[in-house]
Amino acid sequence: MTTAHHAPGETRPGGRTARTRQAVLAAVFQELDEGGFAGLTMEKVAQRSGIHVATLYRRWRCIEGLVCELLTELSSDVPLPDTGSLPGDLRALARSVAAFFGEARMSALIEAVVSAAARDPQAAAVLRSFFGERLTLAGQMVRRAVDRGELPADTDPEEVMSSLGAPFYYRILIARRPVDRRLAESAATAVWAAARAGAYGASGGDVADDMSPVGGDAADGTASGAGVPPDDTSPGGS
Repeated sequence: MTTAHHAPGETRPGGRTARTRQAVLAAVFQELDEGGFAGLTMEKVAQRSGIHVATLYRRWRCIEGLVCELLTELSSDVPLPDTGSLPGDLRALARSVAAFFGEARMSALIEAVVSAAARDPQAAAVLRSFFGERLTLAGQMVRRAVDRGELPADTDPEEVMSSLGAPFYYRILIARRPVDRRLAESAATAVWAAARAGAYGASGGDVADDMSPVGGDAADGTASGAGVPPDDTSPGGS
């Protein structure tokens, strides 16, 4: 999902600025690979990239800003799907996220960013901005679904997308286990069922207080009118 996120470097594509940015971000990634976040410094990035350290401080201000911009750059490779249905979109996005974080380098990167944000207010602000932009962009899928009549009109797009991403971050940061295709499928299936039931709307707190399937049969776990479509459109298939 490509975003318009440029902070903290305020760089723009094209020409020397773009070449500088790419050289610097490549150097950050290589340094993280070799020494982890604890060993990452502006001076090491400057030496590896060939860009003067004063330029790094002027554009990115701190090492946390560099790492967060690297995350933005790399996550632009996760496309925003448009399959024609929300179940299909959720599945496609969850699979892309699983593939992205399935690489050890990517999991280590998000760990470094979150760790930095916990200690540094500036890094925390950059991280909030990053995730805010990502949620807004991904929310387009939910808004399309509302327009198609798949979801209640009061569905909160950012709540839906936050819920889709949450299992991945729990797995990486808390359980500290690899993400995989099974996690992607279960996350997409659960979010689709919850969104369809109205869990992310204004009245979400009143939905299914008895924890039984909405409008369905508790014995077989199905919801009336909310069956899972075939594999090519639904997050629930194999």
